[in-house]
Amino acid sequence: MGRCLFFEEMTDMKKFLLVAVGVAALAVSACSKGPECTQEIAAKKAQDMAAALQEAITKDPSKAADLTAKVQAVTTKYQNATTLDEACKAYDEVTAAIKG
Repeated sequence: MGRCLFFEEMTDMKKFLLVAVGVAALAVSACSKGPECTQEIAAKKAQDMAAALQEAITKDPSKAADLTAKVQAVTTKYQNATTLDEACKAYDEVTAAIKG
């Protein structure tokens, strides 16, 4: 029975990581540089988000589904982002949701 739980947690983690990749795509789709967010800042925020994600899932894999829902909400909010400023805001919001 423990083995099934492990596979369910792994599936949740994979879903969560896919959502995080969707957020990362915001930076790629962000065409214009804003005054506050450069590509370097967006890249750093992406790294910080990924580190927070990995730490949260490693610390408590059972929270992966809840974190996935939070990340999806932010991803939906910023899905039409076109600037690096919006991408940076999305990274900030996702990181905050992960850290709770």
